[in-house]
Amino acid sequence: MKKTYLIIAISIVLVEGCYTAPPYPPSSHVSVGVGYPGVNIGINFSTYPDLVLIPGYPVYYDPRVDFNYFFYDGLYWVFQSDNWYASSWYNGPWDRVDYYEVPAYVLRVPVRYYRQPPSYFRAWRADAPPRWGDHWGRDWEQRRSGWDRWDRGSAPAPAPLPTYQRNYSGDRYPRAVEQQHTIRSEYYRYQPREPVAQQYFKPRVQQEQQRQQDQQRQQSQRQQEQQRQQEQQRQQEQQRQQEQQRQQEQQRQQGQRQQEQQRQQAQQIKQEQQRQQQQKQQQDLERKRAQPEAQGQDQKRKATQQELNRKKNATQEELDRKKKEEDARDRYRQ
Repeated sequence: MKKTYLIIAISIVLVEGCYTAPPYPPSSHVSVGVGYPGVNIGINFSTYPDLVLIPGYPVYYDPRVDFNYFFYDGLYWVFQSDNWYASSWYNGPWDRVDYYEVPAYVLRVPVRYYRQPPSYFRAWRADAPPRWGDHWGRDWEQRRSGWDRWDRGSAPAPAPLPTYQRNYSGDRYPRAVEQQHTIRSEYYRYQPREPVAQQYFKPRVQQEQQRQQDQQRQQSQRQQEQQRQQEQQRQQEQQRQQEQQRQQEQQRQQGQRQQEQQRQQAQQIKQEQQRQQQQKQQQDLERKRAQPEAQGQDQKRKATQQELNRKKNATQEELDRKKKEEDARDRYRQ
């Protein structure tokens, strides 16, 4: 039993080590707590982070922090609480990025480079990217088809690190987005490739215009979706009414067929009654016709019987007469 527990404990230790990044001493220049005004995700570096390039990927990560912190295409990326956040400065402010818009190379980072991996990462290979399609569903997998297939030889060169930000830490860290953009425009000439990253490098006016355009586009999409749903509901209502009318028409036709069947049955019953009545009348007529003939035959039979009786009586009388005569002659002779 002790041997079994020992094997289980060793297996757990091996699993724990298979998805974590290479060991580094923890960094002391980052704190978690109250940050700057704006979107706060609990990250606040006291100095510029120690970013290391991931071998074979155009993505950096910080191996000395206890959260998932990356740099790609001129932006800092954080995966926290199942959400992706991006910023053009290492301490934010942060914007949440829809998981449909996260760049593919960020998604391709192997599991082992996540310093604070979610619990569902444990079942996945450490040298492969997270199974985002399994986690985010079929719709995401269809819209982001091919995100996990790429030629490592054609991977783009990593974006240069914005090391100018080393000069801005503590109280010198720019709080306003406009100030951040002004400093970045002066010291950082890199032009991002990803559409989501390009938005962060536009001037504030263009960003606002882009935001308004995105809002208008989203509103238009919502209106189109509402219209589509209304049209779909209208079509469904029409189909329901048509189906109801069809059923009513079927019921009406069925009722007509039943009425026709009842009418035919009533007609057949009436015809049968008439036939039986006519048959009875014919029988009565034949019986009446047969009665005189029977009476005539009876009378004829009676007359014949009377004639026979008369002849029989006459013959008997003749015999009696002759016998008397013979008796008389016999007495005379004597």
